[in-house]
Amino acid sequence: MNDNYSISKRVARTAIAVLASGLLIGGAAWRTIAADGQTTAHVATVTTPITHAVAGGRDSYADVVDVVAPAVVTIHAEGKAKVSPTQFQLPDDDFFGQFFGRQFGQGRRGTTPRSFKQRALGSGVIVTTDGYILTNYHVVDGADEIKVDLTDGRTLSAKVIGTDKPSDLALLKINASDLKAIALGNSDAVKVGDVVLAVGNPLGVGQTVTMGIISAKSRSTNTGDGSYEDFLQTDAPINHGNSGGALVNTKGELVGINSQILSSNDGNIGIGFAIPVNMAKHVMDELRTHGKVTRSQLGVTVQTVTSDLAESLGLKNAHGAVVSSVSPASAAERAGVKRGDVIESFNGQPVHDTNTLRNRVAEVGPGRTAELVINRDGSEKKLTVTLDEANPEKLARGRGDRDGAPGEADDTAALGVSVAPLTPELRERTRAPKDAQGLVVEDVNPDGRAAAAGIQPGDIIEEVNRQPVKSVEDLRSALKKATERPTLLLINREGSDIFVTVRPANG
Repeated sequence: MNDNYSISKRVARTAIAVLASGLLIGGAAWRTIAADGQTTAHVATVTTPITHAVAGGRDSYADVVDVVAPAVVTIHAEGKAKVSPTQFQLPDDDFFGQFFGRQFGQGRRGTTPRSFKQRALGSGVIVTTDGYILTNYHVVDGADEIKVDLTDGRTLSAKVIGTDKPSDLALLKINASDLKAIALGNSDAVKVGDVVLAVGNPLGVGQTVTMGIISAKSRSTNTGDGSYEDFLQTDAPINHGNSGGALVNTKGELVGINSQILSSNDGNIGIGFAIPVNMAKHVMDELRTHGKVTRSQLGVTVQTVTSDLAESLGLKNAHGAVVSSVSPASAAERAGVKRGDVIESFNGQPVHDTNTLRNRVAEVGPGRTAELVINRDGSEKKLTVTLDEANPEKLARGRGDRDGAPGEADDTAALGVSVAPLTPELRERTRAPKDAQGLVVEDVNPDGRAAAAGIQPGDIIEEVNRQPVKSVEDLRSALKKATERPTLLLINREGSDIFVTVRPANG
């Protein structure tokens, strides 16, 4: 009985749905007839500004996949890692997870160091018919043996031609015939909103294709490892194992090498990053020709000009990169660049952020000249600089011990910090450079203006509004002279000079 009742209800509901759809269709037809009969008021139409069908009007990308899929491979990298008993544990995941799978051998803590197998799963892209493959540096880092799975079922050994950690790229070579290579596109021509496909082997399930768009260009994930970053951001789903895989356009051209994701849960949330193919081509050519990548540098530390920095520096607009330090005997020093200069353009191209400037400088090449336009104290100057070769080794400084007695001054009313002169003891404790001069921040009022600006214990205040401060009285005097504009501080943090702006007390 219940079954019959349920069936009756479904029949009744179906009839109602059919009747309703009939009314809707009839209503639509009536409106069309009414319009044709001119019995209703004229309705203005809106036309799209796009004169061509998006992505060719296609509802399938199967033909694109047919072209690119054979060029995307799976990479198995295996190496030996030796650890002490206290280190025998899985490493913490970085927030910007490098998305490839690593499985570590299982074992028990022992009393002596032991070795275990470290395996990485990633993807790669065949870029030449004679077997060169682009992938990520982090996929093959430390590998003793690399195997490549092709889509036709072949598994081949690969040789590392060269690696470049700063760009997270590696070039491999396999010896085989009948290889299908992918066409290289032009990542500079890619536009935000372009449809892209991500191809790789996520989580080892096998080759997978996902679709999305270009969400942004010239992105930096600010991982702080000194990398040269100019990412294409995409919402095409990518996960662990997609590292080194292809990001292609609807023409079947490679526009990026998938490299990172941004995720709070270690999985795809629609924010992925790919190394643009133009950068990858440059790295590949360098690795094939020289076995390494040679870059150039200015020899400066720069910061993007924020609105507060612009106001403190007397600039009309927030643009360019402000020089917070100049390395001795560097290309920049030889050209006359000084601390506080704002680099507005490099080789005729406007400077919008520090990451783009760094990449442009790096690509010019050591020994070549470039033109800078700088703003110094409100006046523009042109400088010609002969670039140096960049040092690939990046020294990492640890933060010194900051425990100790309170400083000699507590200017919480003016700035919200306790400071002390830079004595030999404090210099050693904070690991300050030998030539650093100023006041060490011993304590920061969490509710003060300095804390809001990001000043930390251990920072060394070197200048206030471009004036050196070597004593507590210098600091008090400089702060009393501060105007309604944000106060500009030059601080040394772990050996690096940076500018910090502190909002006025009434700001």
